[in-house]
This record gives sequence, C-alpha cells and structure tokens, in this order.
Amino acid sequence: MGTGELAFAVLSTALVLLMTPGLAFFYGGLVKAKSVVSMMMMSFGSLALVGVLWVLYGYSMSAVENPTDFSGNPFASFGLAGLDNEGLVGAAYGATFAIITVALISGSIADRARFGAWLVFAGIWATVSYFPVAAWVWGGGWIMELGTWLNMPDVIDYAGGTAVHINAGAAALALALVLGKRFGFAKGIMQPHNVPLVLLGAALLWFGWFGFNVGAEFLNGMANAGLITVNTLGATSAAILGWLAVEKLKEGKATSIGAASGAVAG
Repeated sequence: MGTGELAFAVLSTALVLLMTPGLAFFYGGLVKAKSVVSMMMMSFGSLALVGVLWVLYGYSMSAVENPTDFSGNPFASFGLAGLDNEGLVGAAYGATFAIITVALISGSIADRARFGAWLVFAGIWATVSYFPVAAWVWGGGWIMELGTWLNMPDVIDYAGGTAVHINAGAAALALALVLGKRFGFAKGIMQPHNVPLVLLGAALLWFGWFGFNVGAEFLNGMANAGLITVNTLGATSAAILGWLAVEKLKEGKATSIGAASGAVAG
C-alpha cells in the first residue's frame, strides 16, 4: 500500500468513526427531551465498548481459515498482536464499521432501555453476531464463498449492506418486539424534541458516508471510486427530493425530518 493509499485509509477511518457521533445527534434529536442524553450515550457507549472488544478479539474473529468455520480464532491476533503498519490501519477501519453497526440498533429501543443493560447487550451481540457475520461476509466465510458454491455471481457487500444493515436491522426488530412499544407512542404525540440536532446528525452521517462507501473501495484498488463518490452524493440528494415530494403530496407540506429521513434512506 502506497503512502497515498495509506493516508486515504486513515482519512476514511476517521470519516466512518465520525458517523457514530452523527448517529447520536440524529437519534438524540428524534426522542423526548428527557431521553436525549441517554439516547446519545448509547452511541458513545458503543463507540467505547466495541472499539475495545474489536482490538482485543473482534478483529481476530472477523476472518476465518475455512468457509465453514463459524468465526475466526479470537486469540489469533489478540490485541492486534503481530499486525504490521498496513494491517493496523485496516483493523482500525474495520473497527469503525463494528462500532456504527452496534450503535444503529439503539434507535429501536429509544425511551425504554437502561444504559447499563444496553452495554451488556452491545458487548454480547457484537461478539456472537457482528464479529462472526463480518467473517462470513468479508473474511472468507460462507457468504463470501456462496457464489462459488452455487455457481452464481458472488455476493457483493463492499460497504455493509449485509454485515451492517441487515444484521443490525434484524437485531433492532428483535429488540423492539421484546421491549414493546414506546409509552404514549402514536401519530402526532411523539414529536422530535430537537429538529436541528436531527439535521446536524444527518449531515454528519452524509459526510461520513464518503469514508464508509468510497473508503471500502481502497481494498479493490479504487477502481470504482468515482462512481461510488457520485452515487453517495447523487442518490442521497435525489432521495431527499423524493421524500419531500411524497410528503408534500401526502401530508400537504414537506418537513425537515422528512429531508433528514430521505438523506438516510438514500
């Protein structure tokens, strides 16, 4: 890896890490005023806890020797021992994906979970779900080899569609079903307490997506970096306009929350 590629990898790592505070703002603005600090701390707690777990054993678990293995050996590179300079940067980049994936789940339990219980869940879920699934998708596991086994095109997941979004979405649904509805939640009752926080969070997420999406391409020699950059800009912009148009037609007015939601969806 050349100096320029190494610098871009470090920059992308910083951009993806920034997404977690951005998510904290996004989620924090959407909840009740009394829940904002608790909601934001779930993201920051994920950043701290998962960052440590990844360095200790998560990175080691995220790659397998055989496609049929459930996960990698957690003690293979315990504490990132034995990694060279490029390997350490790659490990740090992978850590930011693990952190944001766990933090994403917290939105499904807004207003009805304690911080301590959330940290226990986050640590267990990262260990038994995210780290192994990362190995399945990116680390030589069965999903990565599925196309070869079935004589079909390979599964493409360069920026987390499977390991991050499907994985976190399934966990969020499970938690929401277990904990039930938010008290008093109904149309028109639960209004976001701070719209500027939501917009700030959406903007930071969008900023970080350039590291999230384009940064993942440095493993492929940056062959499609231009296309991914344009899509990260254009798809998000178009989704904002689409959401605002639908809101205007359906509700009679477009909203700031709709614009932020469109950006995230895009």
